[in-house]
Amino acid sequence: MAEGRIDAARSLFIRRWGEMAASWGISRTMAEIHAMLFVSSQPACTDDVMEELAVSRGSASINLRQLVNWGLIHRVHRRNDRKEYFEAEHDVWQMFDTIIRERRRREVEPIVETLQRCLTIISEERGRLSAEARKEAEVYQKRFTDILEFCGTMNTLFNLMSKAGRTGLKPLAKTVGKLVG
Repeated sequence: MAEGRIDAARSLFIRRWGEMAASWGISRTMAEIHAMLFVSSQPACTDDVMEELAVSRGSASINLRQLVNWGLIHRVHRRNDRKEYFEAEHDVWQMFDTIIRERRRREVEPIVETLQRCLTIISEERGRLSAEARKEAEVYQKRFTDILEFCGTMNTLFNLMSKAGRTGLKPLAKTVGKLVG
């Protein structure tokens, strides 16, 4: 009976991890595979993923490859076994650091580049604009600059968190809490 409840807790975590990730714009299947590997005590092969999560071989393969590309799981080879096995990063700190780094690279950096290009265009064209168009361009410039400033501040916070590491994060959080509390 107790083993059944432990299995239910495992399944609940996998399902919720998938739901949470889906709300962040990450494939639910990818997140469920990650959760499955994260809680597993042994590496799993593609067949294990397919069986436990009831997904196709193609879906399992694509999502496993994406997780490897993100750096959240890695391949494990077993001697005398031709199958590829996968194991998740089990250090929670390292896992979230990887997720933040990848999301910044894939999502934040492209929008920052775009905003900088937009500001360059506005700067280059300002002298050729009518008074009305110039006012509109100033609004764009202010809003683009505000977003860039916000992104810069968030990057600074993420860099501080990363540098502080696991042991330095609690004192850092206390200090920030005192500043805002």
